[in-house]
Amino acid sequence: MPDTPAFDTPTSDPPPVGVSTAAPAKTGLTRRRFLAGGLAAGAVGAAGAVVARHLAAPAPAHHRGLSGAGTLVLVTLYGGNDGLNTVIPYEDGSYLGGRAQLGYQPNEVLPLADGLGLHPNLKGLKGLWEARQLAIVRGVGYPNPNRSHFRSMDIWQSAAPDRAVGSGWLGRWLDTTSRDPLLGLAVGPTLPLALTGDKVLGGAVPVGNLRLPGTTALQQGYASLERPGPLGPPLMAQVAASGADLLRIQHTLSDALAHVPANEGGATTNLEGTSGPNSLGTQLDLVSRSIRAGVPTRAYAASLGGFDTHANEKATHARLMAEIDTALTGFLASLGGAARGQGVVVLVHSEFGRRVAANASGGTDHGTAAPVLALGPSVKGGFYGEEPSLTGLDQGDLKYTTDFRSVYATVLDHVLGVDPAVSLGGKFADVGFL
Repeated sequence: MPDTPAFDTPTSDPPPVGVSTAAPAKTGLTRRRFLAGGLAAGAVGAAGAVVARHLAAPAPAHHRGLSGAGTLVLVTLYGGNDGLNTVIPYEDGSYLGGRAQLGYQPNEVLPLADGLGLHPNLKGLKGLWEARQLAIVRGVGYPNPNRSHFRSMDIWQSAAPDRAVGSGWLGRWLDTTSRDPLLGLAVGPTLPLALTGDKVLGGAVPVGNLRLPGTTALQQGYASLERPGPLGPPLMAQVAASGADLLRIQHTLSDALAHVPANEGGATTNLEGTSGPNSLGTQLDLVSRSIRAGVPTRAYAASLGGFDTHANEKATHARLMAEIDTALTGFLASLGGAARGQGVVVLVHSEFGRRVAANASGGTDHGTAAPVLALGPSVKGGFYGEEPSLTGLDQGDLKYTTDFRSVYATVLDHVLGVDPAVSLGGKFADVGFL
């Protein structure tokens, strides 16, 4: 059994993004005005009481350094992805027995091995499987599963199934670093719990314009706010430092992306058609450009919603599978010639799976265990973990066979190059897909 988690439990919620307690200048210039119109940075988004605990700290001895390690891209599927219609046990008679209309016939799936196949819209992932660059970890979950979207997602992002904590598993990794605001970036308007540390926050960047709004004079005025006087109180200095973090993220990304246009690589150019400008493909295009430009980010977070398929699931889920397939395979293809692309590992998960049996509305209700996907050139493709039984159920739900913290331990060790126990509060077995 794993050790009991040892990290402290913060008493405050994760800080909001784009909020500051800094006093406005006489011109009315505030960080809130800048963030509302352009870049949102998690390192800037701490309320005063929380900012005080984000003081820079030296890297502890357990940190094994950054050189030679890879880049993690965490893709979260919000709503509870139906794992049984993603990695399909088409040779198991109990599969269609519980979802005759919702399930897929054996001749419809993309066969892999062991009686399992991929959803018919995951043709690109099937190609990655054949290239041994797709690992499928089966039956991933945690003890005493929670079927609430919010609580279960908090569990996945904090890696603490037994109690509520205010920091995330990647945030606690950030706490061991040198407080570089670029090390962990989420693509989107908010900072997820996963990238929230006790001392250090990741950043959140939009998929659109990365330039601060306003005239040159206005931007220079904002920059002047980030230079506290030598006699200023410590909290004011820390607020100014967080504003300086925003400027560093903005300048670094804007300068880097200016040399890597969105159409470079081709594979991720036209991915907006599925869900508009915030589609998964558009988010991953920004990540790809950042990686190819040499931005020093070590962990990215992207997301796709819409997986809470209680009714009329089949068509909705098929559309989502197509978007995932195009986005993920296009992303990896765009990195094909980049040296830093060889160390990229994409991890895809949801807060829980769906129930084995379909409901009366042509959908599925909240379930428990589900597969986690790992993709990339350094991934050792194949199946990992035991396939859950479709008959030995827990009140109609799958019993998990692989602890999700073992998946995290694997990437913390092999991708980020740190001792997993520091982030996870205990030792968990390496799954072996890296």
